[in-house]
Amino acid sequence: MGEVGRLLRGWRDTRRMSQLDLSGRSGVSTRHLSFVETGRSRPTRQMLLRLAEELDVPLRARNELLLAGGYAPAYPESALDGPPLADVLSALREVLAGHGPNPAVLVDRHWTMVDGNAAVALFTAGCAPELLAPPVNVLRLALHPAGMAPRIGNLAEWRTHLLHRLDRQATATGDPVLHELGAELAGYPGGEAGIRPDGLVVPLRFDDLNLFSITSVLGTPRDVTLSELAIEAFLPADAATATALGRRMAGSSHGPWAG
Repeated sequence: MGEVGRLLRGWRDTRRMSQLDLSGRSGVSTRHLSFVETGRSRPTRQMLLRLAEELDVPLRARNELLLAGGYAPAYPESALDGPPLADVLSALREVLAGHGPNPAVLVDRHWTMVDGNAAVALFTAGCAPELLAPPVNVLRLALHPAGMAPRIGNLAEWRTHLLHRLDRQATATGDPVLHELGAELAGYPGGEAGIRPDGLVVPLRFDDLNLFSITSVLGTPRDVTLSELAIEAFLPADAATATALGRRMAGSSHGPWAG
């Protein structure tokens, strides 16, 4: 089996899709698909892109597929601080600011904080300095005993939610860094909660605040870096929390990295 065939088979297995299923969706015959996976046939560039689309392969991994097949990458990967992404990042920072007085952060594929609004200081206050030294991993910050964890009232429930979410992401992307991060976080104390059918969302009970989170991603990214960015924002789950957030931020001069 060649490298491109091994990668295709791996993504097909990850998506729990048979050769027949993928054949029907992509228009590639099962015979040809089998030959590609076993290395008996070399796929064209367009075939690889079509198969990757049907398998919902992340853009970074699509480039890896193309390289394994002997083709140039199809998607650029721009530096976060480079000119190509400047306008988009400026717009994303406006979104972060617009979420105030509610905390919101911009994270990359490994949950590293790229930026955050001023309200993030509510979360970082009292956290160990080493957890706030760039690069800041927001999941580590949330669950580490020297981070936010001691102030989370429903730590077992929130920890379980984050670990399950990270595990799904690691499986979906095949990223070994996320698997390693999951293993690290699973070793932190905090307990594990069962699945609760009650309630509309999993809450974050932080100090006297009752919050829920939303995730926003770019709808049509064509750049690898942009495709891996997400905004994690926390909104008040009740009127008392909304009032408290507004009052706290109105009296705060802290920036997004302040403790």
